[in-house]
Amino acid sequence: MDDIGSAKHYRKVAIAACFGTFLEWYDFLTFATLAVVLGPLFFPSNDPNMGLLASLATFGVGMVVRPIGSALFGSLGDRIGRKPVFMITITLMGLATVSVGFLPTYTQIGIWAPILLVSLRLLQGLSAGGEIGGSAIYLTEHAGNERRGFKTSFLQLMGPLGILVSTLQVAFLQQWLSSQEFQSWGWRIPFWISLLLLMTAVYMRRSLEETPVFLELSKQYKKNESQLINNFRDAEIRKRMFILFFCISSSGAILFFCVQVYTAIFLKSSVKLNPALVDQLSIFATLTLFPFTIFAGWLSDRIDRKPVVLGGIFLGAIFIYPAFQMLQTLGAEYTESHAISALLGMGLILTILSLSLGLVIGPQTALLAELFPAKNRNSAATLPHNLAAGWIGGLLPLIVTWLNQIWGNSLAGLWYPTLFLGVAGFMALLYLPETKIVNLSK
Repeated sequence: MDDIGSAKHYRKVAIAACFGTFLEWYDFLTFATLAVVLGPLFFPSNDPNMGLLASLATFGVGMVVRPIGSALFGSLGDRIGRKPVFMITITLMGLATVSVGFLPTYTQIGIWAPILLVSLRLLQGLSAGGEIGGSAIYLTEHAGNERRGFKTSFLQLMGPLGILVSTLQVAFLQQWLSSQEFQSWGWRIPFWISLLLLMTAVYMRRSLEETPVFLELSKQYKKNESQLINNFRDAEIRKRMFILFFCISSSGAILFFCVQVYTAIFLKSSVKLNPALVDQLSIFATLTLFPFTIFAGWLSDRIDRKPVVLGGIFLGAIFIYPAFQMLQTLGAEYTESHAISALLGMGLILTILSLSLGLVIGPQTALLAELFPAKNRNSAATLPHNLAAGWIGGLLPLIVTWLNQIWGNSLAGLWYPTLFLGVAGFMALLYLPETKIVNLSK
């Protein structure tokens, strides 16, 4: 295949893989976007904080089971191929999300409403565990050995893009519908739209080809076995799985949920800013993240992966606590006479937070694949990556909110991500290997 044909083929693969991952993130994060709305509908309580905590806990449940999905589907990916797993996970996620849009609320069926909601959230988590991480392997194995950081960094935009589309949708619906209409049925529309997105994603993925790396493995090993247990028996793979979990994936997950999820919750529930204004700030933060992520992927091809990732981790560790402190101060100062200066200040803070996130996730897609040998790659990369995203990142809004309530301070819980990032950064500095020149076929 000539260079033009190869580039065209990769674009086709990248578009199909990215669209499917966008759907996974859209489905998965629409729940976070509507957490404040779903709380009283499914978890009614006299204390609004308890309803919010219950809603965030349900969001967290989907994250907690992600490692189970990654163990199941990651192992299948090493055995039957990357493509079949793609089709299973995207279908499971889409159907679970559409079903949320048809759920009766607590006032209609009582305790069964939250039970069904949590059950569907569990299915979403299992699906996301197989998709997020597995898609990184699939795309990187198609990318070849040149400019992998840049070519695969686009996949990392799908999470922020999922939030952006979800946020824009909710903002439009809240403006178009009355408050009563939105609370009654308008919140269901983003979940119903998943059906159209699902059909598009399945159609696009049907034409995808298996990765050349897996096809070569199939020739070498007539019977592909599950590598999940073997990963833990191999000391080097085990060490790299821990580094990926604690340093790379956990740091990226913490920064992602701080910047893209918890910021909006904090500004709405603690700072008490107008929800429409918060949505606009969230959109701005997401848009600034796009160029930072692509730039970080490109930069990692030029100066190596490790220094780029370390820069993002340490910037996040240093800046997260003072960033939210300043957001709180500026939010309190937001009045008609100080609106412009307050907005500019909040915009600058969100830009710096987005930069720290972009530096970590830009090279992350390539790193996931480069850290492990081809035979073990899918299971070895997806398990620690989803364990970090599910248990560290996904529970972050719940843990931070809980710590805030325990200490009676809306900023106290932010010491958790700050300290975690600091320790992860120093461990990465000592133990993270450079992987830019790794041959993915080996």
